Amino acid sequence: MEGDKTGLSYRIKWLSNIIKHGLFWHGVRNNLAKIGLDFMPYYWVEEATSPITPPKIYGEDSNFEISIFGEPEINYIKDTIIGIEQKDLLADLKNGEICIGLKNNGLIAAYMFIKCKPFTFRQRYFDLKPTESYLHSMYTFEAYRGKNIAPYLRYHSYKYLEKTNVNTYYSVSEYFNKSTIKFKEKLNSKPVKLYLSVVLFKGWGFNLTLKSY
Repeated sequence: MEGDKTGLSYRIKWLSNIIKHGLFWHGVRNNLAKIGLDFMPYYWVEEATSPITPPKIYGEDSNFEISIFGEPEINYIKDTIIGIEQKDLLADLKNGEICIGLKNNGLIAAYMFIKCKPFTFRQRYFDLKPTESYLHSMYTFEAYRGKNIAPYLRYHSYKYLEKTNVNTYYSVSEYFNKSTIKFKEKLNSKPVKLYLSVVLFKGWGFNLTLKSY
């Protein structure tokens, strides 16, 4: 278990990390969404648009292993991470998505999901081709942050997909999530579109294009 998710010390550390990683406005947006005012500007990003130097994990510990996660790992993730109770990760797995992750001495260090079929995101339809993928829900556990884990796992997800003839990698970066934008820059990612999604009171909404790159 990653620690007490309800304890005061955990929440103080959680808030400290939000400020440290430039996520204050990201947090404001999330809190407004909870009361029904959901305004989300986001980039549609293409990753690995040019050759990448393989990222390395910082530190002397080399006991990391890439693996495909199943229900046991997903159940552990659901029971451990605060704030993802509303996400049905098991449904994603059962719908054919791939969960690829990184373990350190048998403990989960990070994970992410991969879609390879067309999908709808916040009322916008994305028509993926057979050679295209959508990478999402990247998460690094607290104990492994600051070790370059996210770029490392992302890079190996590309290598995994290449073996299945998938060679184009898309993702969403929330405009205010500077931490996500920063790690994707290490992977030679480029924005394709800037969209704005508005959902009011979990019902009426729209999704429009602000900019094409």
